[in-house]
Amino acid sequence: MSGLRQVKIEAGAEQALRGFRLPEKLGFGVIMVPVMYVAECVDGVWGQGRLQPYGPIQLDPSAKVLHYAQEYFEGMKAYKVEGPHATLFRPERHVARFATSGRRLCMPEVPEEVFMEGVCTITAWAEPFIPGNTCQSLYLRPFVIGTQPNLGLGVSSTNTFIVIASPSEAYHAGSMRVLVERNDTRAAIGGTGAVKVGGNYAASLLSASRAKSKGYDQSLWLDPGTRSSIEELSGMNVFAVIDGRLHTPKLNGSILPGITRDSLIELARSLGHEVVEETMPIDALLTDIGNGRCSEAFASGTAAVVTPISVMADVDGTEYTLPQDPGPVALSLKEALLGIQEGRQEDPFGWVQRIPRTYYPSTAQVA
Repeated sequence: MSGLRQVKIEAGAEQALRGFRLPEKLGFGVIMVPVMYVAECVDGVWGQGRLQPYGPIQLDPSAKVLHYAQEYFEGMKAYKVEGPHATLFRPERHVARFATSGRRLCMPEVPEEVFMEGVCTITAWAEPFIPGNTCQSLYLRPFVIGTQPNLGLGVSSTNTFIVIASPSEAYHAGSMRVLVERNDTRAAIGGTGAVKVGGNYAASLLSASRAKSKGYDQSLWLDPGTRSSIEELSGMNVFAVIDGRLHTPKLNGSILPGITRDSLIELARSLGHEVVEETMPIDALLTDIGNGRCSEAFASGTAAVVTPISVMADVDGTEYTLPQDPGPVALSLKEALLGIQEGRQEDPFGWVQRIPRTYYPSTAQVA
């Protein structure tokens, strides 16, 4: 990573940062750093990026993002628990997934140098406000919106790339109670389930609302074809320990390929766990929980890292309680992964990358 482009630093950005203070309670995604990175693309050509005060986006009411959901995004984190400077976790994987999402929506891909410029610039300038306790981070949200103002159904010729940042706690503290969703589907094979676009999450809200009204935290989605095999939660991938082996649904075109999921699989294998990626019938899993073959289950994601599952409930009201909550596999994997992310343990995989000094206020290339 290197600062090859020239970023325009607006005067108001420095002033906004000087007056910013972190509140005592952060929550997740609630507090925003008062600056944002913005770059525009017109007919496939990306313009100069700029760091400007955080604030409302001006959009024409007929902008395509508002009518045809031309939008995609990423979620990633910067850490500053150990050491004086911020680090990113597997940014190259986020770049790759971001590009895949853009291609699926027929929107312009953000070049790697533009993506990293945005992420690194806002992280470097917000570094004094990255919380330093374990399970805390600077949550980064890069996204692209189609801004062309007309109601014709077609690809937007103008697009805006924005990066915002939120000093945050863990997304979900403690264990989760999940409800199996046997009727609705989150996404279809051949659709957008395997990319990170807002429509997938909008489609999950009705089921999530029903689950919450019944006392559960999230819906557990099944495959869109037969509603018989586990896919994922609304914002996380799923793992289960069955007969001592770590199981997770194999990627099938409608499951988001989580970067935390991939990291946990690689980490688990390095720690000696046998990992099985296969189709996981929901009825078999519920039976395995009931008879004790499934000793623990947990969810994984950038925001949540690793979150134990305490209960899986079926639509008929039957609850299946996990024997171990949290279980030893979930605890050990979470500690190992957080140790790498936060710089408290050696990183044998090369996942952690420091922000280059060229992005910091004292050395930034300012237009």
